[in-house]
Amino acid sequence: MKQPPLPLEEAQARLLALAVPLPVERVDVASALGRHLAEPLIAGRTQPACDLSAMDGYAVCAGDSVGPWQVVGESAAGHPFGATVTPGTAVRIATGALIPAGAGSVILQEDLGREGDMLTLTGEGPLPEGKHIRRRGMDFHEGAALAGEGTRITPAHLALALAAGHNHIAVRRIPRLAVLDSGDELSADCENCAPHQIPASNGPMLAALAASTLPCRVSRIGPVPDNLDRLVAALEAAADADVIVTSGGASVGDHDLIRPALEACGAEIDFWRVAIKPGKPILVARKGRQIVLGLPGNPVSSYATAFLFLLPLLRAIAGAKDCLPRAIPAVLAEPLGAGGSRREFLRAQWDGSRVSAQAVQDSAALASLSASNALIDRAKGAPARTAGEIVPVYLLGNGGIA
Repeated sequence: MKQPPLPLEEAQARLLALAVPLPVERVDVASALGRHLAEPLIAGRTQPACDLSAMDGYAVCAGDSVGPWQVVGESAAGHPFGATVTPGTAVRIATGALIPAGAGSVILQEDLGREGDMLTLTGEGPLPEGKHIRRRGMDFHEGAALAGEGTRITPAHLALALAAGHNHIAVRRIPRLAVLDSGDELSADCENCAPHQIPASNGPMLAALAASTLPCRVSRIGPVPDNLDRLVAALEAAADADVIVTSGGASVGDHDLIRPALEACGAEIDFWRVAIKPGKPILVARKGRQIVLGLPGNPVSSYATAFLFLLPLLRAIAGAKDCLPRAIPAVLAEPLGAGGSRREFLRAQWDGSRVSAQAVQDSAALASLSASNALIDRAKGAPARTAGEIVPVYLLGNGGIA
């Protein structure tokens, strides 16, 4: 008996349960952007390592903030003042410079008048102890946990790791992804495409979607014709890939051969068909540690299912803590009709607060897809919505991860 299509969350959970995190490697911090920590980031040093000035001004003794003062030296960033500040004296100090011994606060240069080596207070004062000083360990102390395992490394994390005293960090190996598109109707040359053909655009689209979301090594295969032997050979040629994603041939037509090709290769089908629109005929199989994701051939269906399944799978094997896209609430700019018999993901345009569904929702309409930066999540059988109501929306520009 044929099993009914799986609910989205169950299908995603079953897919991620197959994901085995890739091996750990240590890499130069500067090359780790977009990858995921394979172990917690622990501070190897204290930051700042000593008290530093937060402003340009003059360092004076604590409680000695009404003056006048005699300027006895300077503390610049990287060039500390070598003596001790005493009452009635001040040291010219730059932002980021070491607070001299004996100093307890910094008076801003614009609050002082200077004639020769003498200073008088002309602005704010008296100052409390510690004013305009960044104390030792203000940011973090040695041994502190700064980021957890599975954290995606952003430019700020690169700076944090270096500031914490790490030249190298532990991350998961970059995923190897093979993108295979198939179909007799596909033409590899979009400039010489016969009327009965369509340009093979899904493969480049899926490769670009993956590579723009997280670091991965992508290889492309195809387009492969609807021939069982050719498909088996193409799948076997991608034996080194961690993930194979196919586009087309995952449905039930006479020329939909992805499932029999996978079975001929010895892959085990985990599930097939998900109760969503677009993208019902999605297929997931496993061959050893390799996972094969069979996506529909219509470009919008292929894109939407890649967003909901391929990107989370790649994040999971790359060691991410958060793999699934997250919806945000958005206000409908226009009325939205009632939902149908399946959960739907409607292409939409979000302006930062309000969202509008595209007029054309056909699963082959690339112009509508390219004009969209969001997907409206409409539940099965959802009632019609009026303008101003709140709907859940997935943002496409960042792969759906906030």
